Amino acid sequence: MKIIHYHVHSGRGPHLLLVHGFLSSSAQWLANIDELSDICIPVTAELWGHGNSPSPENILLYHPDHYASQFEMIRQALNIDQWFVCGYSLGAALTARYSCLNPEKIKGHIMTNSNSAFADESQVKDWKSTAEKSGNNIEKGGLSAIEKIPVHPKHAKSLPKNIYDALHADSKLLNPIGIANTLRETTPNASIRHLATNNQSPALLCWGTREKRFVALKEWAENNMTNLQVEPIEAGHAVNMQDARKFNLAVSSFIKKCSI
Repeated sequence: MKIIHYHVHSGRGPHLLLVHGFLSSSAQWLANIDELSDICIPVTAELWGHGNSPSPENILLYHPDHYASQFEMIRQALNIDQWFVCGYSLGAALTARYSCLNPEKIKGHIMTNSNSAFADESQVKDWKSTAEKSGNNIEKGGLSAIEKIPVHPKHAKSLPKNIYDALHADSKLLNPIGIANTLRETTPNASIRHLATNNQSPALLCWGTREKRFVALKEWAENNMTNLQVEPIEAGHAVNMQDARKFNLAVSSFIKKCSI
């Protein structure tokens, strides 16, 4: 069976799965790995069509439920009973789903701002109505079409230069088939609203307070997702990259608290 690319970093303590966002790569954790390795063993994973992961043509492999199976395969390969998981944006929707579906495997779950994770019915309906067209446009247009997507790394000018350069370099690895299938199958099915109200694992939302469009979704999560702690951080959507110090402190504190 195909499996997404993952890499186990040096560290000590419990394992922590780190999953990047749409059109990103594991390079987005450059400012976090070293510091987090003092209290955990980071495991970075890359989505289909991103970084070093393959781009299978079978669209069913891109469904969020299948990503949960992928994460579980990684846990089993590491031969560990429980671990922490952390997701960024679309990655947060996927790790949150995995956490909600497999609470007995999770010590704690961390997420950043994720519009896809907490999307309401109206947004989901809109994504589903445009999914096939968006996917077709990417397959037809290739990398040049991918570069026009607003969240492409080339447009992320507010990031530290070393991270921007690394993400921009990795963007050359983006595969049109993988990105097209992500738009068709992953994003439209990513919302966890139906699961969040019964979340059983300790959860931490590192909230980038400067992203205004996420405020209403943050409020929904705060009011409806069980076992959720919200940590405000003065940053935008890219909270772990724009204020790595506060993000690392929040995650380290959460891991220590959940490890007692």
